[in-house]
Amino acid sequence: MKITLTVNGEQHPLDVEPRRILADVLRDDCHLTGTHLGCEHGVCGACTIMVDGQAVRSCLMLAVQCDGSSIRTVEALAGPDGQPHPLQRAFSAEHALQCGFCTPGFLMVAVEAFDADPTFGADPDRIAGLVGSNICRCTGYEPIRCAIARVAREQSGTES
Repeated sequence: MKITLTVNGEQHPLDVEPRRILADVLRDDCHLTGTHLGCEHGVCGACTIMVDGQAVRSCLMLAVQCDGSSIRTVEALAGPDGQPHPLQRAFSAEHALQCGFCTPGFLMVAVEAFDADPTFGADPDRIAGLVGSNICRCTGYEPIRCAIARVAREQSGTES
């Protein structure tokens, strides 16, 4: 099927088999390998991206379902000048990544949460709920929670 995906602001006219999942099309056809495939069952969250402003598991979506949609992947988080997104900087500062496999998914769910409610990161319970939605096998979750809280403090001007 012929579809057009707008990925990170760039249009990608594609000819894809109807059975292909979005994660594979992003990685193989759009050459955006930041989206990782972990469990391929929608459980781990490593493949999380944004489709029309909503965080979704790209291993559970068919590419044809996204025809005409606006997709944002982890590759689009850095600013136009190449500077890392505040969440990317915070993940590095808080040692919230080790192997990095799960990191794109955590970044994307956190971006969605901050986009929806800039005060979200001030509530430890909300951070814990968000972090519990994805799986990390290396760092544990505390550094990831700390990174999200750091961004909240920076955005509120209370970071020292």
